[in-house]
Amino acid sequence: MAKIKKDTNLRKAILQAAITGQLISNVDSATETGKQLLDRIIEERNKKLLADWEEAKKKNPKAKKPTLIVASEIVEDEIPFEIPESWCWCRLSNLCNLYTGNSINETEKKLKYTNIKDGWVYIGTKDVGFDQTINYNNGIKIPFEKDTFRIAPKNTVLMCIEGGSAGRKIAFTNQDVCFGNKLCCFNPYKYEVEKFLFYFLQSTVFTDAFKDNINGIIGGVSINKIKDMLFPLPPLAEQEKIVEIIEQMLPLCEKLRG
Repeated sequence: MAKIKKDTNLRKAILQAAITGQLISNVDSATETGKQLLDRIIEERNKKLLADWEEAKKKNPKAKKPTLIVASEIVEDEIPFEIPESWCWCRLSNLCNLYTGNSINETEKKLKYTNIKDGWVYIGTKDVGFDQTINYNNGIKIPFEKDTFRIAPKNTVLMCIEGGSAGRKIAFTNQDVCFGNKLCCFNPYKYEVEKFLFYFLQSTVFTDAFKDNINGIIGGVSINKIKDMLFPLPPLAEQEKIVEIIEQMLPLCEKLRG
């Protein structure tokens, strides 16, 4: 037991150092800053909103103009720790689109979605392991023509946010999937940030904040609460270096289990 505990603490320490900017130093100051990256993400989102509106007006001239996105205000009292000057704080809602999936009862699964040849694999909470694996061979698929089902794209994070596994089951998709209503997809607006986001969601900074917001009889955290949580955003170049170091160090933690 002592070995596993030591491994767990080391893993936590690595992730804590990573998301607080302590894993790397001497970063090239000429690179785009976290604030510039955030501004670019918001600018690109607003361009898409306006483009979609222009397209919608072709069918409905009275289509309502969208409200443009601005960076969420963050007051000093909310900031949990200091980050490097090249980083910036933002809310998860500014960084990614968060949404839950579709509920399917067991009868529907057996009658409608079992033994389907072509379709999206449907991932329920039970298909996400505590070891961050996903069981894609569960025999449940959603036919491609059922386009009302929500999709978690390849290379996005799925996390359980309701029930006994809330905040504890998390995985990174390797293909487009449909998914259950107790799972939340963290779909970044800028896909280069997805791996750093994945590790942030496993850090004690996030997991502690998640636990503090659990409520209800079943136990869970609402999408709106998660959207409001803070995220320390490094420049993309720094994210890549941090993720590289994390993925070199975490396998060493696993060896301590042996």
